[in-house]
Amino acid sequence: MKRVILLRFGELYLKGKNRGYFEKVLMNNIKESVKDMNCKFYRSTGRYIVSDYDEIDEITIIDRLKKVFGLVSLSVAIEMDTNLNDIENYIANLKINAKSFRVSVNRADKSFPVQSNDFEKKLGAIICRNNPNLKVKLKDFEKEIVVDIRENGLTYILSEKIACVGGMPLGTAGKGLLLLSGGIDSPVAGYMIAKRGLSIVGLHFYSFPYTSELAKQKVISLAKLLTPYLGHIKLYMCPFTKIQEEIHKNCSPEFMITIMRRIMMKISAKVCELENCKAIITGENLGQVASQTVESLTSTNFSQTEFPIFRPLIAFDKKDIIEIAKQINTYETSILPYEDCCTVFLPKNPVIKPKLDKVIREEEKLNYTQLIDEAMKNLEIIYC
Repeated sequence: MKRVILLRFGELYLKGKNRGYFEKVLMNNIKESVKDMNCKFYRSTGRYIVSDYDEIDEITIIDRLKKVFGLVSLSVAIEMDTNLNDIENYIANLKINAKSFRVSVNRADKSFPVQSNDFEKKLGAIICRNNPNLKVKLKDFEKEIVVDIRENGLTYILSEKIACVGGMPLGTAGKGLLLLSGGIDSPVAGYMIAKRGLSIVGLHFYSFPYTSELAKQKVISLAKLLTPYLGHIKLYMCPFTKIQEEIHKNCSPEFMITIMRRIMMKISAKVCELENCKAIITGENLGQVASQTVESLTSTNFSQTEFPIFRPLIAFDKKDIIEIAKQINTYETSILPYEDCCTVFLPKNPVIKPKLDKVIREEEKLNYTQLIDEAMKNLEIIYC
């Protein structure tokens, strides 16, 4: 008899003939999440199981597994050899801190001598004898005792399901480039798209000395906070000062933000080529600021045509974004008062409905090809 952790996945059931691939990736991600822990992980009769760990490490292991995309829930269970008397003796010693309960038996091993319904009644009676204040309730119960009798001669007894993040296994959708600012939205966008299986490479634009070294460090900290969910992140740091100065010097002020975003996308496309990324991901949210109107987003979209731009937060309310940021522990870092390059040379009246032909005419006042090439030569890579 020993404590184990049972893991459950969700959407993989829908993958048909491709399910094996998705399961393989998920299993590799699970192993990676606990690789430095003293434990075993294996698949047995349709169950994922973590076992042979020190009980003192159980909370840490559970915390890591909860953040593995593809897992929907987990349970700490008692594993024992399937034996009628041993199961009844274990149940007899349970002390249940609740007012109501029910017993559920899953009899996958059809050679077990008692039918599921009969065994549920018998175990329920044993529990009531030893917990006289408990009531049996088949619906709206406080506690459920699950007895899972497997075909391999093992039985698992558990009473709690712990929610995991769900989604699809990280890496099953390829790789994308996340434009990581120092704000609240972009880390959440990275989390949301990774939840659909897209591995993440990061890109941050900085404008030293207009933005401080602390602003740069803030973004590195955000990337590190995402690693429990996204794994280790390769983060590109792109110097953007000269580009912004040239826009400020040569272009109409009201078009500055629009042109800045377009050049960011052109650079992003080049980084995508370097990293074999399939898409660009941003934290943009419809109507939140001047650069996020339909017209502004359309202008940004047409800055490059090689890679789709994914905006996972496009229809989110800000309060919902903040709630997710708090859940994934990025919010407090995101609100630190160190401004990013988007606050440099802000015009008083930015155009909110830019026409593409006018944007292109303004953009052509720059030698942006040379500016982009210079920025690419000075990329810095940080591994988080």
